Formats: sequence, structure tokens, C-alpha cells
Amino acid sequence: MTVQFEPTNSFCYNFSRYQVLPAIIAMQELQSGQPFRLVELVKKITDLHLTPEQQATIYQRAQTGKPASVINTIKWYVPFIAKNTKQLTPMGEGMYRLPDAIDIEEVEAQAEDEALEDDVSEASVSEGYIYAFSFPALIKPQGDFPIKIGMTVNDVQQRVASQCKGSAIFDNPKVLDSWRVNRVGFVESAIHKVLAARGKWREGVPGTEWFDTTVGEIKAIIDFTGALHR
Repeated sequence: MTVQFEPTNSFCYNFSRYQVLPAIIAMQELQSGQPFRLVELVKKITDLHLTPEQQATIYQRAQTGKPASVINTIKWYVPFIAKNTKQLTPMGEGMYRLPDAIDIEEVEAQAEDEALEDDVSEASVSEGYIYAFSFPALIKPQGDFPIKIGMTVNDVQQRVASQCKGSAIFDNPKVLDSWRVNRVGFVESAIHKVLAARGKWREGVPGTEWFDTTVGEIKAIIDFTGALHR
């Protein structure tokens, strides 16, 4: 994913998450699991994509109004995102390494715990809500953009808020839409499988519920299942 340069906080976030961090993770020399100083690699990758003038550009933070440089914001975002998405393991004093098998097992266990919190399964729950949310920095007026699709039998807003605690972004999550459906487990699975078959599952992010899609596409799949609560 190539992010078009502009001196804004949203650009720095997207550039950090979708260009810098994936490039670092893909470096062959890091695959051995040896620790590395992250800030040095952040600068190395950024130099490949942004000119010194672009990196030094000062902009006003929308929330605080305080000035910040593009490069300093990127240097802050990359480790923040890496830790919160579990894509890198912090070792202390600015050192990181790629996750090993134990790290991955811990993330999977956490995901299982989150699933148990909702106590939703096709066998035990017949009615619930499918929800779709994203973050303001990721939302586009037209075309596909990253959307997380999940299910709950409780309040959608509370469920989304609980999922986003410690999220690697300053923006609050935005619930794009929710649908009351029968056979909620079946419907969620159907949406995920259809979008994955269309090549829209987002790789390299925690969990399996992020897709490059639109609210309209999600609604169309729900309509096709015939499970929308009338």
C-alpha cells in the first residue's frame, strides 16, 4: 500500500502502519529473531520514500494544535503501532525483535478470550448483531478501506469500545453500521468467507476480522444470507 504524502497526522499514521512497519518486518536480516534498534530502521525505510524536505515539514496537530515534524511523528507512531498490534516484540531501550512462537500463542490466546467474552456461537446463540467499524483516519468516501467486521449479542458501541482499548491510533473508533440478524455466528462466518474469497482479507494485522471492503458490500452479503432480522 502506497500512501500519498501530505503533512498531516493521518498520513504519518498510515505511512507508519502500511509502509514502514511492513517493510521492516519483511527484512531478511531480521528473520533470525535477533534484536534490532527500531528507530534506525524507521529512518532507513522513510528515507526511501520521503525527501529530507518532506520529513522536516512541520504541521499542526489537529487535536492539540501543537507543531510537529513529519519524521518525529513517524518515529513515534511505528513503535507505538508495533507494540499495540503485536507485530514486533519490545525488548527495552528502543530494541525490538520479530515475534516468536510463544509471542504468537499469547496473541491467539488473547483473541480466544475476547471471543469467549461475547459467548457467541452458532450452537448457543441464534440472534445478535453484526457490526462494522473503522477509524476516521482510514475511512474513504468512495471505494474499499479497512473495516473490522464482528458480532455481539450485547451493545454494539460497548463491544467496539472494549475492543479498541489501547488501539494504535489517537482517533476513536467509528461504528459504520450494525445489523440485527438471526444465526449471527453463521452470518459473521459467511461475510468473512465471502470477503476472503474475494481477496479482501487484510493480512499482517492482528485477528482475522479486518477487510478492505465497503458497508454496501457487507450489507449485500447479509441480504444474500436471508438472515436479516425483520
